[in-house]
Amino acid sequence: MITRARARVEGTVQGVGFRPYVFRLAHDERLAGWVRNDDHGVVLEVEGAPEAVERFLARLPREAPPLAAVERVRSRSLAAWGEREFAIVGSEARGAAAAPVAPDSATCDACLAELRDPGDRRHRYPFINCTDCGPRFTIVRGVPYDRARTTMAGFAMCDRCRAEYEDPRDRRFHAEPNACPACGPRARLIGAAAGGDAVAAAAALLRAGAVVAIKGIGGYHLACRADAGDAVAALRARKRREERPFALMVGGLDAARALVVLDPAAAGRLVARDRPIVIAPRAPGAVLAAAVAPGLRELGVMLPYSPLHHLLLGDAGVPLVLTSGNVSDEPIAFADDDARERLRGIADAFLVHDRPIETRTDDSVVRGPLVLRRSRGRVPDRLPLPIAAAAPILACGAELKSSFCLAKGGSAWVGHHVGDLKNWETLAAYRAGIDHFERLFAVAPAVVAHDLHPDYLSTSYALGREAVEHVAVQHHHAHLAAVLAEHGATGPAVGAIFDGAGLGTDGTVWGGELLVGDLTDCERAGHLWPVRQPGGDAATREPWRMACAWLAAAAEAPTPAVAAVDPARRAAVAGLLRTGTAAPVTTSAGRLFDAVAALCGLRAEVTYEGQAAIELEAACDPAERDAYPLPLTVRSGALVLDARATVAAAAADVRAGVATGRIAARFHHGLGDATAAACGRIAAERRLGTVVLSGGVFQNLALLERTRQRLAAAGLRVLVPRRLPANDGGIAFGQAAVAAARTKQE
Repeated sequence: MITRARARVEGTVQGVGFRPYVFRLAHDERLAGWVRNDDHGVVLEVEGAPEAVERFLARLPREAPPLAAVERVRSRSLAAWGEREFAIVGSEARGAAAAPVAPDSATCDACLAELRDPGDRRHRYPFINCTDCGPRFTIVRGVPYDRARTTMAGFAMCDRCRAEYEDPRDRRFHAEPNACPACGPRARLIGAAAGGDAVAAAAALLRAGAVVAIKGIGGYHLACRADAGDAVAALRARKRREERPFALMVGGLDAARALVVLDPAAAGRLVARDRPIVIAPRAPGAVLAAAVAPGLRELGVMLPYSPLHHLLLGDAGVPLVLTSGNVSDEPIAFADDDARERLRGIADAFLVHDRPIETRTDDSVVRGPLVLRRSRGRVPDRLPLPIAAAAPILACGAELKSSFCLAKGGSAWVGHHVGDLKNWETLAAYRAGIDHFERLFAVAPAVVAHDLHPDYLSTSYALGREAVEHVAVQHHHAHLAAVLAEHGATGPAVGAIFDGAGLGTDGTVWGGELLVGDLTDCERAGHLWPVRQPGGDAATREPWRMACAWLAAAAEAPTPAVAAVDPARRAAVAGLLRTGTAAPVTTSAGRLFDAVAALCGLRAEVTYEGQAAIELEAACDPAERDAYPLPLTVRSGALVLDARATVAAAAADVRAGVATGRIAARFHHGLGDATAAACGRIAAERRLGTVVLSGGVFQNLALLERTRQRLAAAGLRVLVPRRLPANDGGIAFGQAAVAAARTKQE
């Protein structure tokens, strides 16, 4: 007896070797039939003995290739018609794309072995890849994912590469970027002596102390020796990046361990196929220029993820600074002419290649269990929505660490990190990213979700979309909803959402919020004690202003560090606090961290966002066990975290000469304990068992772990972001989840 079955496989199954896998599996079970890509994934038919067909369907999702992510297999029986062979047939496109595109993936071990083998025809070829590794998202222009719809379309394969590409038993079968030195992209060095091995020549320049712009998979980086103070100083000066830490690239795990302390989890993240930047504690005796990460106890380290990077690190033989190829606040450069124009005053030479980049992507960044930046290697992975969208959705995100999200049905695709929407270049990159995703996933938004803040450029963009339904989502509700949806939950839950700023429903600046809500709506159950923010945005750049505000609220005199500020400037701030002019009321937790850092003398002014809070956490003494008081009070029906007592206690310790590390630790402990107590109290009153911790402030591991431990000890379920950032990079997904829930109800 012979049976036939048809199966549709959905998920990330294109460009990951899934069809040759199906081919081999069918041959293993001695089945006939065919397999092909289409707009929705992979579709196949198999014919043979009933037990073989059954085994095939059972094995199909279980033994999938390493880069595949099978989400669903739907099968049905067909009438057998006596087919005798199994074939891989051409893709079918009908204009309704829904097949996820795979993220870029680090070079696999098999390709690395060939790269290093002098006898292999791809020895030292900077663009070696196969179906298990290499560029995907950054080169794709359309779906189904075929070479003609990638930036490799202009490279005609030689006979040997074509033979690999067409052999289902070869690991390069339909590897769309497949190439070799005879037919594929080539690297060259601009701005230095021409000829020879471009990568080796670039490595020699780096060893000599030069700054080199390097074209990678998702854009340009700027590199220099990480152990050369003059080179790092030159890069900082040219890039206009005063103190923000630089990321490092090293050749392997052993080299990483010479710089940072890696627990097993961190080591696993470092070697994962997405190869993110991993932030970890600095190792004792790490040999680096002091200017790599001034004032910090941690370093951001990554391993090579492309063959070009492997060759470069191997040839250089030293750790390299590898930072985004841009001037401060601009998006990363990725187009060749633009990169040479924007970076020519920074780089001494350019290591480039002729494979076009379709979509710019920065490196992803992780710290402990948290994602700080979600981009290369992770985008455009699909995220499920717990409540399916009744109509296609575009969620436009926030202003800082901007991203966007498209959704239809039960699927959502969060875009790559774009950056802060502060200038034309970033806004143009944001618009281009949305356009690309709309084409890639065939989403024509009928609903556009956005932040409440009318001055965000993302809001302006959203409101400029015509013939759609606009859904406004309060900033902190979006943070809460993002975490709920990521965990497949719909709420209700208590949310402690701590960040720098977000417009509240009452028109004031929120940022230390205790919410109760679900995906549809939320209410403000509590908040941090409100104070004035003297000078508005100026206070985010000058933390001493927030120290003045909090010290005044606590009826405390200036600490020595605050008193050292120019008296005229302090008098002007006192006037703003007294009159309320240019001093909006805020409950921002981020600004509280700024205040404590300033009154301790750690940081009066900052050169990058979050610097004061980052340095305050870095200063914490791990041996300290005490905590500052932070009482809970009730004002106008809301539970208030009264940090005035905390600030007073910290100021008293400063005057008594207590070490800054002890003050920093006591502050973190007090805020964590009070936050957990407040959430527990609200949860008990509302009879809820789940608490969400999110917002950019909860990227602080000292605060996160203290709060989470206290909540877990109280028997509460604690949800934190895992696949998305706690910062505003996760806002768009939360907006999409809220819009889906609200429009579903309607």
